Amino acid sequence: MVRASHVGYLPVTALHAPAPAALRAPVRAAPSLFDQIYRAHIRFVTRSVRRLGVADGDVEDQCQVVFEVVHRQLPGFRGESKLSTWLFGIVYRVVSDYRRSAYHRRIVLGEQPEVARPPEQTAGLEQADARAVLDQLLVVLDDDKRAAFVLCELEGLEVKEAAEMFGVPAQTVYSRLRAARHKLEEAARRLQSTGAGR
Repeated sequence: MVRASHVGYLPVTALHAPAPAALRAPVRAAPSLFDQIYRAHIRFVTRSVRRLGVADGDVEDQCQVVFEVVHRQLPGFRGESKLSTWLFGIVYRVVSDYRRSAYHRRIVLGEQPEVARPPEQTAGLEQADARAVLDQLLVVLDDDKRAAFVLCELEGLEVKEAAEMFGVPAQTVYSRLRAARHKLEEAARRLQSTGAGR
């Protein structure tokens, strides 16, 4: 009979002993729920913050404020509404505080000089120009109409969900949307006639 010790086998108990630290591979922790939410929704939050009227120079700071609130309130989130709806509610409150703040600087942008653009930049700049026009148009809306328009028209949320989020009847959201569309159409016509008059 050949004994295990004669051929260099380890006793069975050694097979279950923890490996020395030098031989253990580092174990990576799974991303936390907060990290997953941040990665999945940072673009949505950034778009929403900007569209609700935060100046470009303050968007990053206000997004940070939003995610600080998310981090604090996440343990209490029970999933009774969609995560994006819950997030937008936080965005809306943070932006409302920002807009009421005495530190909010109202900046009126004058005409910018025309700049020659290389052809390869045209597509990206056209998209940026369209975004700037949309931001300029959204300024004509009060907070409630603007939030309803951003949520339902730009982010595709159902009116019923928006109504639940704001704690108002669905008819109120429909009214805000109608009024927002009307004001935006008027603002777009004014902007177009101003541009045509140059």
